[in-house]
Amino acid sequence: MTGNSQKVPPLLCSSRLGLAVIGCFGFIVLYALRINISVAMVCMVNHTAVRLARDAGAENDTVITKNITVSSFNGFNETVPGYRDVDGGKEKDDCPKYNSSNDIEDGQFVWSKETQGLILGSFFYGYLVTQIPGGYLAAKFSGKWVFGLSMLMASVATLLVPVAARIHYGFLIAMRIVCGLGSGVAFPAMHTIWANWAPPLERSKLTGFTYAGTQIGNIITLPVGGLLCKYGFDGGWPSIFYILGAIGILWSILWLILVSDTPSKHPRISEREREYITTSLKGQVEAGGNKDLKTPWCAILTSVPFWAIVVGNFSCDWGLYTFLTNMPTYFKEVLKLDIQSNGFYSAVPYIGFWLVINVSGMVADKLRSTKTLTTANTRKLFQAIGQLVPAALLIGVGFLDCTQVGLAIGLLATGVAISGAIFSGFAVNSVDIAPRYAGILFGVSNCISSVTGFGVPYAIGVITKNQTREQWMIVFFLASGVYILGTVFYSIFASGDVQDWAVDPVEMVYNCDELEHLKAVEAKSQDDSLETSVI
Repeated sequence: MTGNSQKVPPLLCSSRLGLAVIGCFGFIVLYALRINISVAMVCMVNHTAVRLARDAGAENDTVITKNITVSSFNGFNETVPGYRDVDGGKEKDDCPKYNSSNDIEDGQFVWSKETQGLILGSFFYGYLVTQIPGGYLAAKFSGKWVFGLSMLMASVATLLVPVAARIHYGFLIAMRIVCGLGSGVAFPAMHTIWANWAPPLERSKLTGFTYAGTQIGNIITLPVGGLLCKYGFDGGWPSIFYILGAIGILWSILWLILVSDTPSKHPRISEREREYITTSLKGQVEAGGNKDLKTPWCAILTSVPFWAIVVGNFSCDWGLYTFLTNMPTYFKEVLKLDIQSNGFYSAVPYIGFWLVINVSGMVADKLRSTKTLTTANTRKLFQAIGQLVPAALLIGVGFLDCTQVGLAIGLLATGVAISGAIFSGFAVNSVDIAPRYAGILFGVSNCISSVTGFGVPYAIGVITKNQTREQWMIVFFLASGVYILGTVFYSIFASGDVQDWAVDPVEMVYNCDELEHLKAVEAKSQDDSLETSVI
């Protein structure tokens, strides 16, 4: 082997791939802790009591629980077909209904739709708060310790959810906020770590592989959560939180033992790989970390490419949280799926999402390395694919009802899957434009975008008070509109170049000179190789 092939150590069995693997498991746990409440809510709430309380004119949880007892509705039975509320009246509904008291899967809590929205969104109150501090602390001190200890805190809070819920939903909300506080640092901290570990032309696939763990978390948690709801211990739904909380604690311990913030601190990395990574990132990050980092806040906040990332992040999160936190509820209210089917069907879209994240990461790196597209155009292309296609499919879903379950699930699955392309769009763009500040940029961006985490579930709870298809149509149309607007803004203003305020001028000159030298050496190596082959 000659020239370039000697300089690039293989990815397989490398320390950077090892970091991607354990990081992937971390994001599996992160999303399991995040979305467990979405599937658990379906079997925690007595939906029959809530619906009848609404029909009786109860306006809040106090009125509901005062006048309606949960046990009164455990044997509730509807005939087939039934009727549903539409604009204050009744419309014949040919959708299949549960016609046996044994099929009614109602839980013990009588919480209104507004309260359910608050509980589903409460995670994001905490998640929002730690985005910027998480990115700053990870860049200033240690992404490894910030991520590991925060996930430990989130896992302990998850273990306490069943106890909190049985005391009062206010305590449940408090535990979910604590879980959000711990989870909020994950992406900024991991961005900071990858800024020190990922060679530029491997960036999309390494970060894509890591963040694909989020979708594996969805794939596992939704169906397993549905099974635990039905067959788990301590009444079913509490076992979801006990098991996932314990797994989170175990992962946090392994992460703190095995991971290093930078290649220079890693005790098991080969010298060849260490040199390859540090050389490829020279001028972008300090080899030993960013201990003396001074953040150019004014430059960041006045940077148009940064605000393109923010808008891309916000619009993406609006759509994804529409799916993530409310899909099980949609499947129950509109498609009339039971809890076990609900969990499995809710997971189907995220299998495709996981595949698209990984494939799009490899394709994006290939387009950049072969100079088929610039970094900026690559990011814009994948952002557009990941938002415009789902926007169109969501509009189609809005017209479907429970007599078209297969088509509805198919459109949703395709839409969510294609959304995975955005992980080669805005999601990695902060590492492109400002590697040494990547965690901070992502923290600010995700902080602003996290408003959708509690805003979307609450808005959906208000919009879908009567649990009708027409109301869910509004939800899907709104998400489509946000997707489209976000794509337009990002396509106009995004950049793929390292910004002037993110570069050390002295190191950059040195890096450019060294780059020219390396190109000359590689060219000579190729010429020598050609001459040898001719001889």
